[in-house]
Amino acid sequence: MQIRDLPYPDPGRPDARSGPRFLYWLGRRQLRGQLKSLSWGLLHQLGVAGLPLGAGLAVQAVVDRSGGRLALAGAVIALFGCAITLGDTMLHRTAVTNWITAASRVQQLLARKTAELGSALTRRVAAGEVVAVSTGDVEKIGWFVEALSRFLAAAIAVVVVCVSLVFYLPSIGAVVAIGVPVLALAVLPLLPRATQRADVQREKAGRATELAADTVAGLRVLRGIGGEELFLTRYREASQEVRAAAVRSARMWALISAIQVFLPGILLITVVWYGAILAGDGRISVGELVTVYSAVTLLLFPLRHFEEIAMAYSFSRPSATRAARVLRLERTSYEDERGGLDDARPTGDLFDPATGMLATAGQLTAVVCGDPDAAGRLAERLGGHAAEEEKSASVLLGSVALDDLPLEAARASVLVQDKDPVLLSGTLTELLDVPASGAVKPRDALDAAQCDDVLAALVQASVDGSGDPLRSRITERGRSLSGGQRQRLALARSLVADPEVLVLDEPTSAVDSHTEARIAEGVRRLRSGRTTVVFASSPLLLDRADTVVFVHDGKVAAVGQHRELLRDDPRYLSVVTRRTDEEEAAEAEAGTAGGPGSAPGDDAQVPPPLKTREELAEIEESA
Repeated sequence: MQIRDLPYPDPGRPDARSGPRFLYWLGRRQLRGQLKSLSWGLLHQLGVAGLPLGAGLAVQAVVDRSGGRLALAGAVIALFGCAITLGDTMLHRTAVTNWITAASRVQQLLARKTAELGSALTRRVAAGEVVAVSTGDVEKIGWFVEALSRFLAAAIAVVVVCVSLVFYLPSIGAVVAIGVPVLALAVLPLLPRATQRADVQREKAGRATELAADTVAGLRVLRGIGGEELFLTRYREASQEVRAAAVRSARMWALISAIQVFLPGILLITVVWYGAILAGDGRISVGELVTVYSAVTLLLFPLRHFEEIAMAYSFSRPSATRAARVLRLERTSYEDERGGLDDARPTGDLFDPATGMLATAGQLTAVVCGDPDAAGRLAERLGGHAAEEEKSASVLLGSVALDDLPLEAARASVLVQDKDPVLLSGTLTELLDVPASGAVKPRDALDAAQCDDVLAALVQASVDGSGDPLRSRITERGRSLSGGQRQRLALARSLVADPEVLVLDEPTSAVDSHTEARIAEGVRRLRSGRTTVVFASSPLLLDRADTVVFVHDGKVAAVGQHRELLRDDPRYLSVVTRRTDEEEAAEAEAGTAGGPGSAPGDDAQVPPPLKTREELAEIEESA
């Protein structure tokens, strides 16, 4: 795999049982690239190791005044120089390729997992951790994969040099052969502590990233409640903790680097001292002494790779552990490889056994929940997005469990639009270019979602002068639009998709009452004959639903028409009119409303049913 061939057609199925296993799997998937890098690394390292031989021959030739041997020594040095040049160039090329391709593979795996999990991902893993894994952690994982082959080449070169010195000059070669392994293993006792400090640093950095991401995501809310300074203080404290942890980690690595310089220096002094004694006694020649001295000096270069691989592993292991934790998450218990049902879309009623909620096929069903978080979780359950620990039984579409459907078929059958839909940058045409049945035209969906003012705003902001709103560009996440405009464009996108079942979670929470009433009529008209589930508490939407389902404490508490439930169920009345507990208690004392203790037949007065849409609008506006 070359950089020009990216992205991978299939990044593969990773071994995500642990961080080290994930690194091992990643290295195996790039075995060809690793072997290339190892081969060029060996050429480079052995070229470096061979230079002392040429230097020793040249010095001895000068001492013996032999021009022929001096020319031979020059040829040997030139040959090894060419090997160094070629090996270093190609090693850098293959190493960078391994780094980038490994990082790209991890990013593709994370992107695929994000697409599989959907909105369930950020409930199970903090958004900041996902950001940290897909940015900094990816680079560190690629670093270890790239450094591994260079380390192996350096290790082989060290062994070759030591063995060669033993045969070339046994008296000094034995000293080098004993001393070099000691140098390589001297830092091992410090590596666990260095790794531990690096783990602490990465953990604190991850928490700081999470805090920053969460703060940015909730900036509007923080400004509204005056909490900016509080979160800024928290981030400053987290940042200082990261700085302190980084300093402690750097001190340990500085100590390891110092040892890697000090001990080889001691070995070099020992070899020179002992070799000078042998040369003075005439037991070795000056050229042999220069050869051994040069070899020991150049051994310091491959020995630095031992420190690098230790550092790369200590930083990449926690990064790989975090990546593996994300990659082993599963949306449902089914496995895509086992097959199961075909891709035909099932039809019928949508039923959730956990709550008892039933959405009749072909009707508009409104769901009212007193707890907005519970409403969001139920909406995700209906689309098959819920986490495993939240599942007690699979949601049924007709007689088919959503968990038994292939992912593509499940997504095509049930579409869930959450409270905060995301708009990607691009033209309006590109926004509405989604997998769809083709039965709903974009213009019809825009009309049903009451997007006339949005289209006018896009035309006004258009820079191409075409006057066609469908060619106007939308900024990233639709930041140039208001919340209500973004919400309506997202609704139009969902309507264009025309799924068998459309689940909308508070689709009109950011629009005014008059627009909300028109949207309710438009959705009802456009989705005629299709199953639509709307999570809402607005009377304007509830009054237009075929059936209203009231969910209380995680179970269906009542089913009926909006006006009937207003009259017969005090809890439903409390949720829809958004009355506080104090207001209910006051009304109960005054005898003007049926509280929780009122039973059918009591003399407590019940508010008369609402007669007009204007009255419904007044309740919504006053709330």
